Amino acid sequence: MPVHSSLRRSALALAVSATFVGGASAQQASTPPSVAQLDSVQVTADRRSEDSQKVPVSATVLRPDYLDALSTSASDVRVLAGKAPSLNVESSNGRVFPRFYIRGYGNTDFTTYASQPVSLVYDDIVYENAFLKGFPMFDLASVEVLRGPQGTQFGRNTPAGVVKFNSARPVLGSTQGYASVSYGTHATTSVEGALNLPISQTWAARLSLLQQHRDDWVTSQISGQKLEGYDDSALRLQLLFEPGDDFSALFNAHARKLNGTARLFRANIFNPGTNQLVDDFDEDKAYIDGHNAQELTTYGGSANLTFSSGDVTFHSITGYEGISKYYSRGDIDGGYGPGVFTDPTQPSGPGFIPFSVETAGGIKSLDQFTQELRAESNYAGPLNWQGGLYYFYDNVQGEAYDYDTLAGGALTGYDLTRQKTSSWAAFASLNYQATDALNLRAGIRYTHDHKTFDILEWDRSSPPPIGGDTSGSKVTGDVSATFALTDAVNLYARAARGYRGASFGPPSTGVPVTVARPETVDSYELGIKANLWDRRGRLAFDIYSMDIKDQQLTAVGGTSNAVQLMNAKKSEAYGAELDFELLATENLRFGFNGSYNHTEIKDPGLATSTCSPWVCTVTDPVNADGLAYIDGNPLPQAAKWIGNVNARYGIPVGDDGEVFVYTDWSYRSEVNFFLYQSREFVGQPLFEGGLKIGYNWNGGQYEASVFCRNCTNQIRATGAIDFDNLTGFINDPRIIGAQFRANF
Repeated sequence: MPVHSSLRRSALALAVSATFVGGASAQQASTPPSVAQLDSVQVTADRRSEDSQKVPVSATVLRPDYLDALSTSASDVRVLAGKAPSLNVESSNGRVFPRFYIRGYGNTDFTTYASQPVSLVYDDIVYENAFLKGFPMFDLASVEVLRGPQGTQFGRNTPAGVVKFNSARPVLGSTQGYASVSYGTHATTSVEGALNLPISQTWAARLSLLQQHRDDWVTSQISGQKLEGYDDSALRLQLLFEPGDDFSALFNAHARKLNGTARLFRANIFNPGTNQLVDDFDEDKAYIDGHNAQELTTYGGSANLTFSSGDVTFHSITGYEGISKYYSRGDIDGGYGPGVFTDPTQPSGPGFIPFSVETAGGIKSLDQFTQELRAESNYAGPLNWQGGLYYFYDNVQGEAYDYDTLAGGALTGYDLTRQKTSSWAAFASLNYQATDALNLRAGIRYTHDHKTFDILEWDRSSPPPIGGDTSGSKVTGDVSATFALTDAVNLYARAARGYRGASFGPPSTGVPVTVARPETVDSYELGIKANLWDRRGRLAFDIYSMDIKDQQLTAVGGTSNAVQLMNAKKSEAYGAELDFELLATENLRFGFNGSYNHTEIKDPGLATSTCSPWVCTVTDPVNADGLAYIDGNPLPQAAKWIGNVNARYGIPVGDDGEVFVYTDWSYRSEVNFFLYQSREFVGQPLFEGGLKIGYNWNGGQYEASVFCRNCTNQIRATGAIDFDNLTGFINDPRIIGAQFRANF
């Protein structure tokens, strides 16, 4: 693949940086060791715990203290948006259905069976369905963001990368834990805790709990309904059995129950011809007349067995995830009244409302089963290997409902569909320490996917559509080299291929089942990782280029708001990412990370439907059928610039106390909401910050603090509904509160 000229220029900059950093490291060799040093950061990109500085993957690790600051406002996984280079997270389904994007590469599909190129792996189990990916973050040891295709070691649909949640594990022989309580604006509460109990010399248990609440803080000016509140609870029980050094078994059982409000759509919140919110926009008010409710119950378990026989370690990871109930109902038109196309004599609004639409989505049942068998060598020599087999199966039954708002919410249409997926893979990798300075890695994976889609019930005016059956296979993998320029500076190069199997788009009235072909991505990456100033500083910088063949895209437009899947012949992306951390003094820690991502659809003949020209201002060329050509457009929700800065400063008080200030601020540049471009459906830049001021005592055992999230109360549209009435949804408002935490 020809490398972009911009990538070549960045490679030159990388070489210059390596020379500078290498020189700085050489100078520090004679510097006496500092009292304060950064601790090492561990990642499991190669399924082993390794120092991040030695792994040839662009990775960011978010650690517990940072995650604790983010969670004070009872946030969900969307709070991770902008907290790592090239990472965006958004949702049109609220807390239950997060959509992840890495390097601008993701999927805006909002249907029950939506497939995403970013894989979420929670305690070594892939969460494939997007409704599983919203499982809350609590009692975590770390969150890893692994950018670029992970096509060897990880099992399902990872062409863009992996977000990996690692729970704090049970500890043998120790009674410990913590409890944290916070309270803030809109009666926002978060109660979180964990208890580690030694059962015997070989058994330990860890129970982790979370309960989050927010009062309804938005009032419909039409129906009087209170909206945007939630109760979200989760628990996790882990049992560790470790009779010796050669065997361990970790069992995990977890569940979640959510009862709250579906995503609140707001009609005509954009000023026509601009992407600015209307002048009189008030986030506390809505104008819907339909019902709104959301319920979700999930549960699951896993068994992670490890057996070592000297030079070889064997792993068996068995997982099950299920959904027993999901139902989410909302007023899709975002306004009130019958709409001008239904009864122009009756009032409707705010602004132009085509007609009244109220729908619901549900999951009647979801069962996911995964099994991984893996072996890895532990040789003392330069060559080591891994290999294994992976199996994935899920069976999802999804429901769709239509209601007549004007008839009191009477049911007018229903369908029940089912998608089954079975997949298996074989994989192997080698790690060769060629010299003291040069490490080589290579991996390969063969994956076979099979999906079926069936119509089980169809109670609609149109005839039932025809289901589908699709299968495919692909060989993926990666090769990389790491060269130690000095003891503190590593250069690396990586080429990787990722794959995502074919996807089905569910039908609706007048819209058939659509199928998107499998997609393949080839990625090339150069990077540098360095420890600076006697380990008081840490730097990681990379440049990359990606070619995505047959990219699966989600098209919506106009009055239908129905998903239709399509493939672009090709998409391209390139960019750069930076992670920097500095322990300036023993009491002052500073971090900065950022990214630049350029994405572009490359398919001259590809066109999609758009909003009506009397509603929004489409800036793409339009063909004779009124479809907009999207060649050259950026991918949806792909921010060119993402940046985050965080700092913590502590002032010692007495022998065992500390007053501290912690702050973090994240920036995301504008994003396009849809495949086509219009002046209205471009999300404004978003700049959100958090602040936490507190006091801890007794050696950090107790902590009391006050905090704010989205401190400046910057309100922006983070997404839109293409329903010919400039409908959008917004980010969370400012939350101010207090937190108390006790460790024991």
